[in-house]
Amino acid sequence: MKRLFRILALVAFVSDPGLPAADMGPAESLTLEEAHALALRNHPRLAVAQIQALIDLEGVKATRAGFFPTIQAYLTAVDAGNENTRILAGGLNNPSIYDRAAGGLTISELITDFGRTGNRTAGSKLQARAGAENAAAIREQILLGADAAYFTALQARAVLQVAKQTLATEQLLADQVSALRKNQLKSELDVSFAMVGLEQARLVSLKAEGDDGAAQAVLTAALGLREPHRFELADVPESAAPPEDASVLIARALADRPDLLQLRYERDAALRYARAENDLSYPTLSAVGTIGDAPSHDVHLPEHYAAGGVQLSLPLFTGGLYSAQQHQAELRARVADENLRDAEDNAVRDVQVARLNAATAIQRLLTARQLGLHADQAFRLAQARYKLGSSSIVELSEAQLNATSADITQAGARYDALIQQAILNYQIGALR
Repeated sequence: MKRLFRILALVAFVSDPGLPAADMGPAESLTLEEAHALALRNHPRLAVAQIQALIDLEGVKATRAGFFPTIQAYLTAVDAGNENTRILAGGLNNPSIYDRAAGGLTISELITDFGRTGNRTAGSKLQARAGAENAAAIREQILLGADAAYFTALQARAVLQVAKQTLATEQLLADQVSALRKNQLKSELDVSFAMVGLEQARLVSLKAEGDDGAAQAVLTAALGLREPHRFELADVPESAAPPEDASVLIARALADRPDLLQLRYERDAALRYARAENDLSYPTLSAVGTIGDAPSHDVHLPEHYAAGGVQLSLPLFTGGLYSAQQHQAELRARVADENLRDAEDNAVRDVQVARLNAATAIQRLLTARQLGLHADQAFRLAQARYKLGSSSIVELSEAQLNATSADITQAGARYDALIQQAILNYQIGALR
């Protein structure tokens, strides 16, 4: 959830004006699907996660190698120095050393270690699946960031269009009132109110331009682009359908969210590693064979040699090493299980909150549309009454302000509904 807040905090940071359109060149057309593709292709976090997943796959190969035989080649050349040379120190025996030059192969094959290699291999496979789910979770975070930045940029552009339209309307009204004042049909007070409305509209337009530039900068960063870009964004239709029942969404989240799947695989991998550490106390049975040739050798040595056998290794005393490793692995498995339980609890809460926010955003959008209709109708009536001389400039200015506010609210509500739907999809693991 903290990562989600950081994503949304970045998207919401639109207080500084962005670069003007003239400094960025012509606008580039961009759809939401193209934005997704750019973000996934350019984001370094996803590349790191994918490389880590490949590292985990190599770990599977490393642990699985214990099932296959190992073959080693040896080349040995010895000069004894003098006859009857013996090793007298550094060992319990004193084997003879003869002049020789020989080469050979030694093959060792594990017969059984009573499950340790199997548990380690199973654990590494589960860890590899956890790595793949981690990459999927990061992919969803990137898609959510791209969605939020895209919809915020659309919202800023819609507000800018409302502001420009309002500015044009106020300019026309100011010009008309000024002309009427010259003909002694309106008072200086009317002109003053008209100019106040014009300057207020200009302030709103300037702020909307700054917010639009900042939203474009945030979108550029969300797409993994370093150079300034300005995009002409394709609009996205919103859905007025209410979200599904909370129990259905929670079930989907617990089953499909990649971050929860990652923690489950990590918990299961920790359990298999704990079993593998427990298997250290069992013996290991291996088959060993060796074969070679000595083209140059002492007369006491044969020209060819070959031998084979079975070797049983039984740990009798390790100073508590194996038991400590086993307990450590079991405790790690318990920690992984508790982390999973905590994440599932947080997921249930986040889904419920996201569902409520999405439902509220839809209701807010419907209400904002009704508000826009009423405010527009009130402005038209006030405009007609003012032209007929049956109302004052104050009434007209207030109606214009209400209409502008309603249009901005409607634009904000529309794209806020899209953002909240994207957050809900992220919370239930549906972005992928």
